[in-house]
Amino acid sequence: MDGRPMDAATLRRLLGGGTPRNLAVSKLRPASVLVALEPERGVWLTRRSLALPSHAGQVAFPGGKIEVSDPSPEAAALREAQEEIGLDPAQAEILGRMDDHITGTGFHISPVLALVPRNVRLTPDEAEVDELFCLPFPALLDPALPARREAVFMGRRRFFYVWPHEEHVIWGATGEILYRLAKRLRGEA
Repeated sequence: MDGRPMDAATLRRLLGGGTPRNLAVSKLRPASVLVALEPERGVWLTRRSLALPSHAGQVAFPGGKIEVSDPSPEAAALREAQEEIGLDPAQAEILGRMDDHITGTGFHISPVLALVPRNVRLTPDEAEVDELFCLPFPALLDPALPARREAVFMGRRRFFYVWPHEEHVIWGATGEILYRLAKRLRGEA
């Protein structure tokens, strides 16, 4: 890929279908995130409110806990995206899911891929989201990105990805999910 913006047909071809790796882990908290891709632009991310009790101020995908009333991870991701960024679920075209992701903080995340319309209108909930921004496709398509870092967490050496951005530090589960997304968009996965 040469870094040009990606249109909806290309995104459907690269990201649609397939069978995600679903991990059966019962002791973790089930969560779902919406990986909302806007053709010709990039992927939508939030900076979580500093007032939130967990992961405050971190960059994240819209998402959260899968509730008992949610019939699927897709339904949970759409519900959370509507609550957090004002995305009308009817505007999201679900493409499928990525492999599950387990975090060191006890979450079992199901990333849901969706296309949103060009120039989609989003309204972040001020109680949950301090900022809403788009990471552009050229960053995801750049083979030199992301940077791989390491740190000791809970007594173990861990490796993680950090995506460069002028205003934000993008790492953790979000960085890993973006890395997996980038590999698919680049045709490496």
